[in-house]
Amino acid sequence: MKRITPVTGIVAAALLALAACSKPAPEAQKTLSFSIVSTEATQTQMQEWGPFLKDMEKATGLTVKPFFGSNYSALVEAMRFKQTDLGWFTNQSGLEAVRRAGGEVFARTTHPNGHDGYQGVIIVKKGSGITLDRLLKCDRTLDFGMGDAKSTSGTLAPNTYLFGPRGIDPVKCFKTVRSASAEANLFAVGNDVLPAATDNTRSMDRLAVIDTPDAKRVMAALQVIWTSPTIPEDPMIWRADLDPAVKKKVADFIFAYGVGDTDEAKRQRAILERIQTGAFKHADNTHLLPVREMEATGEVVQAKAKGDTAALAAAQAKLDQVKKEEAALPKG
Repeated sequence: MKRITPVTGIVAAALLALAACSKPAPEAQKTLSFSIVSTEATQTQMQEWGPFLKDMEKATGLTVKPFFGSNYSALVEAMRFKQTDLGWFTNQSGLEAVRRAGGEVFARTTHPNGHDGYQGVIIVKKGSGITLDRLLKCDRTLDFGMGDAKSTSGTLAPNTYLFGPRGIDPVKCFKTVRSASAEANLFAVGNDVLPAATDNTRSMDRLAVIDTPDAKRVMAALQVIWTSPTIPEDPMIWRADLDPAVKKKVADFIFAYGVGDTDEAKRQRAILERIQTGAFKHADNTHLLPVREMEATGEVVQAKAKGDTAALAAAQAKLDQVKKEEAALPKG
């Protein structure tokens, strides 16, 4: 057996160290993929989002590419498979992104007019004669529109606060149940395609400022017959495994954007208003506690309606845990 002398060992170690040093360092990330739910034509979405994304590029030095998904489930899956890096989610879809896609809440939106939070609603056309009592007769004569399966205001809120406590399954209550975006539901009701649908006050606020004859006509035709309790503003979520240096660049941009009294800040706020938010605020995963409470409350209601004691115990334990976490949050 050939013996390795001390000199030979030193030379071998030096060669190994040299080889390790010669390996190229991981290439720094140069591109960000920003997810946006596609509620309208891509061209229209880019008109609204383009200026914001260009400002992000300039501030971060990264190429920022929009990723348009037809629904929030598509955006969750895109983040799960690392096709996207960050984006704007609803509370329920954001919770799904955290649970299944390695997402992490880092910011939240605000309302341009200063209101904190929004409401889910049910809308009908004025003069239709459809009241909430009529809707809840559940005689399977009415078509009904709900939101995306991951929509907080369009699906989770009405199920938690309206249908669930009454033991109503919308699929068994209505003639048909169609799933669509909030914007699509507004126009479906306003144009007599659907007699009633879920929506939210943020979407209605947005429709109210669109200066087209069609938008004005639809807005004037709508009537709200049910309003949910207040829902927290939407979360901004990035992948938890993003390079910390990239996270810092994004955070520095996000939390300074539209802040201050300079002409530049005013320009930025005008851009934010086009995507229906004010300046962003810091947030973390505790932002999702209210939607977790809604989810657990809905499970409690369903378990009680079915008389399922095991499911009720599990749902109640989940609800108690959420309330415990909420109680532990700093006050004020």
